[in-house]
Amino acid sequence: MSAAPADTAETADTVGNTGPGTGRAPATNQENHVTTGATVWLTGLPSAGKTTIAHELAGRLREDGHLVEVLDGDEIREFLTAGLGFSRADRHTNVQRIGFVADLLARNGVKVLVPVIAPYADSREAVRRHHAASGAAYVEVHVATPVEVCSERDVKGLYAKQAAGEISGLTGVDDPYEAPEAPDLRIESQDQTVQESAALVHKLLTERGLA
Repeated sequence: MSAAPADTAETADTVGNTGPGTGRAPATNQENHVTTGATVWLTGLPSAGKTTIAHELAGRLREDGHLVEVLDGDEIREFLTAGLGFSRADRHTNVQRIGFVADLLARNGVKVLVPVIAPYADSREAVRRHHAASGAAYVEVHVATPVEVCSERDVKGLYAKQAAGEISGLTGVDDPYEAPEAPDLRIESQDQTVQESAALVHKLLTERGLA
């Protein structure tokens, strides 16, 4: 939020004059923000809790002064990858496009939270390599909620539709999910609250100098 202009001599003396001849540069909005960017990719099954955790974490980071964007998978499918289907090749392309956008934002000081399934290990590894090449920080979080718990939550009704034969290719049921072997953090969301899960990610970011 922009600072209000000083409209009294007392205020001007307090904050100091800025501009030509004063030896001080005018303040910018960016000075009010943490400018170290990073991508935090939350991978896991449908209804694992990825998006809920991401938004809880986003709130915490914004309170700390971070610039934050949440790249929601459904919104990405609508606006960025609408022409893609759900074949392995299309899922890979979807993840790479999201990874490109995330890297671009991260390199420009944004904390990018990506609650997207990204079911294939090679796709996730390609995104990690892209970040490494650009120098942007990358953190992989596996929200390891068991499929039985996810199907009970069934936030979008996908598991019920798959069971009824209305859809196929549901990740973790009749389409593979390759769980990360060595994520930066693994969260058992069924054993803790959303706030506790977000706190674990925040703690990791803090330990790495990213929060």
